[in-house]
Amino acid sequence: MLTAQPFPSLIKYMGSKTKIIDFIVDGINFIHQKDRPVLDLFAGSASLAGAIGKQVNFISNDIQEYSKILSKTYLVVLNETDIPDISHIYDQALSIVEHNLDKNYVIDYNKLNNINEFNNLEEKQKDLINLDFNYEYHLFAKNYSGTWWSYEQCVWIDALRKIADEYKDKPIYSIFLSSLMFAMAYTSQGTGHYAQYRDAKTNSSFKDICIYRKKEVFKFFDKKFKELCRYSLLSVNSFTSKFLSCDFKDALELFDGGTVYADPPYCFVHYSRFYHALETLVLYDYPEIQKKNNVIVKGRYREDRHQSPFCIKTKVEDAFLDLFKGVEQSNSQLALSYSNTGMISLETMMEIASSLWNSERIEILTTDHQHMTLGRQGTRYRDVKECLLLIK
Repeated sequence: MLTAQPFPSLIKYMGSKTKIIDFIVDGINFIHQKDRPVLDLFAGSASLAGAIGKQVNFISNDIQEYSKILSKTYLVVLNETDIPDISHIYDQALSIVEHNLDKNYVIDYNKLNNINEFNNLEEKQKDLINLDFNYEYHLFAKNYSGTWWSYEQCVWIDALRKIADEYKDKPIYSIFLSSLMFAMAYTSQGTGHYAQYRDAKTNSSFKDICIYRKKEVFKFFDKKFKELCRYSLLSVNSFTSKFLSCDFKDALELFDGGTVYADPPYCFVHYSRFYHALETLVLYDYPEIQKKNNVIVKGRYREDRHQSPFCIKTKVEDAFLDLFKGVEQSNSQLALSYSNTGMISLETMMEIASSLWNSERIEILTTDHQHMTLGRQGTRYRDVKECLLLIK
């Protein structure tokens, strides 16, 4: 019997299942056969890895690379010798920042009282995207200054990302990057996602943005890094873990059978739009930034960001059929999360499932839930009926 274990939070994530993880694990237990592996097909923020990943042979999959890092963070087991000294990391980062920081772009947000002056100075930071840099590891300073983060915050993000690569082949690497993702989320002037940054259009929004501009990236990194290291040191994992970054159909083809948990996107907006900055942090590949009519799109999205068929009205039914066929062909059980606010109705989803499986194999569990929308204005949650489609 699998039981949901507590796990540290890593990022703010829309549609996170953390608050109903007991409901999900109960559903998995209803169909799961002992000694068979569990495949988390759309791992997202990796809540399932945190909850049960150390109790079963576990495979985490998501087409986004940042999800792989989050899953590894929950499942890595460290020794004391694996953990670098945090004060050494700080000294390294500070040295890099002091070397790279151009004071012409630094703003003292404690002294700013005028919204027009604020906007003029931040426009100057935004224009850095059009300049060439003469040092490595400048991606965030170039692409994101004056957007979700200030120029100085971006220089710190770049510095810590540079240090992270020194540990790329070591167990601490995923913890390092997850701690940086946490720091990015809690210093961002946005709402926790990166669809579009906020503009200072009123004195209220100006003052609120300044609160986040004053936050220090390293303080948040330090807090989460220490917490995750303690968590990993206390962990025991005698099971195997695998981490994939595949399309869901490819992951199902690779799966030798067991229990599949699937939590596909529910809405028409692609997750790659909300979390492209996390993907860029992990890949650190200096991507082409999306333009419209030769003007950089405000969200500064990656040109190559993933488009899920589950978010496209004309493709979603076929996507579910492909998912169900892949589960059946791998001789697996299925627990599928969906809601009454999804791209297709629960009735339509049941009709598609019934085209492959007879009614005796299908079970439906429901619970009331509040989906996090991450909106800073208006409601941040919306009430939904959360459903688990179980195939025994």
